[in-house]
Amino acid sequence: MTTTPGVTSRVLLVEDEPALAELARLYLERDGHRVDVVTDSDAALSAVARRDHDLVLLDIGLPGSVDGIEVCRRMRSGDDWTPVIFVTARDDEVDRIIGLELGADDYVTKPYSPRELASRVRALLRRQHRAAQSAGQEPRTLTVGPLVLETDTRRGRLHDRPIPLTTTEFDLLAHLMARPGRVYTRGELLTAVWDYPADDPTRTVDVHIAQLRAKLGGDSPIRTVRGVGYSVERP
Repeated sequence: MTTTPGVTSRVLLVEDEPALAELARLYLERDGHRVDVVTDSDAALSAVARRDHDLVLLDIGLPGSVDGIEVCRRMRSGDDWTPVIFVTARDDEVDRIIGLELGADDYVTKPYSPRELASRVRALLRRQHRAAQSAGQEPRTLTVGPLVLETDTRRGRLHDRPIPLTTTEFDLLAHLMARPGRVYTRGELLTAVWDYPADDPTRTVDVHIAQLRAKLGGDSPIRTVRGVGYSVERP
C-alpha cells in the first residue's frame, strides 16, 4: 500500500471492535486520509454534529443510546448529507434497505477486506469530489415526464416538488436519464456510477434502484429488463 499524495479527506470511523477499527484506520491512513475513530453511538452523534468530516463509516450495531441506523437518521433529518457507508455484521437485506432508505450511499458486510473498504471509500470520495466540481458549471437539465434533475445544483424535482437524493442516488438516476431507453447492465452501472469493477458481487445497484423507486413512487420511470439490467423509459 502507498499513500496517495495530496489527499486530505477526513473520515469518521464509527466502530466498537478495537482490532477491526485499528486495521481499518491503518489502511485508510495509508491511503492518505485523516481518520477519527469513535466507538459508540453517543460519541458518533457528537462527532457528526460538527459536520467536519468528508465521509462517515458507520457500524450499525453500536453500544450507546442508539444504533448506527438512528445516527444516520438524525444526520439526514438535520439535512446533513455527508456520504455514509454502513458496516453491518447482519447479512440481512432488510437492514441494508432500511439503511439506504435513510440516505446511506453504500454498505459493506463483515467480515470485509480492509483493502476493499479503502477502495470503496476512495470511490465514494471521488464521486463526492466530482459532484462538488459540477456546482457552478454550465447548467444541464434532464427531464423524463414529471421528473427533473438539475446537474449544476444536483437537485431533483418530481411534479415541481423537491426530492432528497444522496450523491449516489443522484448519479445513478442522472446516468440512466441521460439516455432514456438505453438498457444498462448492473456491471455497466457499477463501473460508471460507483467506480467499482463490473464483476463486483455487491447488490448495491439493486438496492439503490429499489430505493429510487420507493422515493419516486408510481411516477418512477425506471424499468427492469429481466436478465439484462435497468433503463429509464419516457412516459
